[in-house]
Amino acid sequence: MACMEGSPYVIEMLNITKEFPGIRANDNITLQLKKGEIHALLGENGAGKSTLMSVLFGLYQPEKGEIRKNGEVVKINNPNDATALGIGMVHQHFKLVDVFTVLDNIVLGAETTKMGFLQKKEARKKVEEISHKYGLSVDLDAKVEDITVGMQQRVEILKMLYRDNEILIFDEPTAVLTPQEIDELMATMKGFAAEGKSILFITHKLNEIMAVADRVSVLRKGKYIGTVETKDTNKQELSNMMVGRPVQLEVSKTPSKPGETVLKVENFCVPSALHKRNAVNKVSFDVREGEIVCIAGIDGNGQTELVHGLAGLDKSNGGKVTLCGADISKASIRRRGENMSHIPEDRHKHGLILDFTLEQNMVLQTYQQPRFQRFGFIKNAAVREYSDALIAQYDVRSGQGSVTVARSMSGGNQQKAIIARELDRDKSLIIAVQPTRGLDVGAIEYIHSQLVAERDKGKAVLLVSLELEEVMSLSDRILVMYEGEIVGELDPKTTTVAELGLYMAGAKRNVGGEAK
Repeated sequence: MACMEGSPYVIEMLNITKEFPGIRANDNITLQLKKGEIHALLGENGAGKSTLMSVLFGLYQPEKGEIRKNGEVVKINNPNDATALGIGMVHQHFKLVDVFTVLDNIVLGAETTKMGFLQKKEARKKVEEISHKYGLSVDLDAKVEDITVGMQQRVEILKMLYRDNEILIFDEPTAVLTPQEIDELMATMKGFAAEGKSILFITHKLNEIMAVADRVSVLRKGKYIGTVETKDTNKQELSNMMVGRPVQLEVSKTPSKPGETVLKVENFCVPSALHKRNAVNKVSFDVREGEIVCIAGIDGNGQTELVHGLAGLDKSNGGKVTLCGADISKASIRRRGENMSHIPEDRHKHGLILDFTLEQNMVLQTYQQPRFQRFGFIKNAAVREYSDALIAQYDVRSGQGSVTVARSMSGGNQQKAIIARELDRDKSLIIAVQPTRGLDVGAIEYIHSQLVAERDKGKAVLLVSLELEEVMSLSDRILVMYEGEIVGELDPKTTTVAELGLYMAGAKRNVGGEAK
């Protein structure tokens, strides 16, 4: 087809249909991106947003439809074709090599060579310039497996910028960032748009859409619902378009009635994998029945190591942990799991076995119980029945139900599967790390109500969240972590987001009840 001169759109995806076994992920979707605009793509988990962007990036081939760039039809067979067309993508689940350094990951596939030799010095200089320009500082010599999830996100963004892409796809870019990092990224995205780059921005976060997007296209269950100008809409209207019903955006809960202490942590220490000092240093706190205690803090201040130490994923090197009256400081992971549910930060590494089916993942910690096995043989019918019930209760969307391979599901539905499994285990302590990461407003509303219901049943809930809104609305007490220590205990009813931010940045401390 001849180039249509003066096309107002830099990218057009016209009548795109993409199918997988048992599901039509994209059903005749049309999406048009203007040059220099930030265009948000909004929809529930499993609505087909990531699939549509994966078609644009060449990871999937559509059954029907065409893609145009500047009015001209293009064929994108693979990500190399997309890169050649100036299209870059930051994936929701990072495409990084864990054992490579940050620098090696950024230049991989776009290496600068001279007479067959890698010019690492030049590559480093270019990455450092980009990093400085956009405020995306990372340790270029650190191995990816040793840096936080938030830092891995930065590596993905730097990878895209290093390739000088002009059409930028961000798939849930803020899911793992702190509030401060989100503000910085939003400013960076506006800067990209001002430079003439065009941005497609997948998110569930309505505040972010209202803050930076020029237009919003909404998908629901694989179908295109409509496109609206951000200035002409509001959060409630967008959530209604996305979910198809009115959504309660505020957490509704009664005051907590704390009971006996369930978890007691005394002078707890966990060593750091990155440096010689402890990542968690002499931390003490408790969580009681019937309350939600939130650990807040900027990513990388010891929250991950604290949770791994409590769950047994990392070894502690000092202090004592008491759970339901028993000292579990040296206990195995399985023994700790007898009284503890754990919704992990990294759903792929610690939450799921991606090549197992959904039903196998649902019984990972309970398959040895008599209801699921007899004489060492799994009762498949019982597992299927249990999995089907949880899928229905938590609205876990998958192409083939219980037999769906976990890897093929959307990130949000993988998260819902983990939450369903962990809450159904009915344990005295629930450790929930970023429980609503990557979830849409309808799912967030449901998960928040479930956590509050568990609290009201007398469970102790330890919440670790980077979302300030979630911290303020869901918790009964807030503990702030900074550089591996608890620097403040705050009451969400009497504190402000600004004050919480000061504690998180280390500018304020509350030791022994006195603010400093």
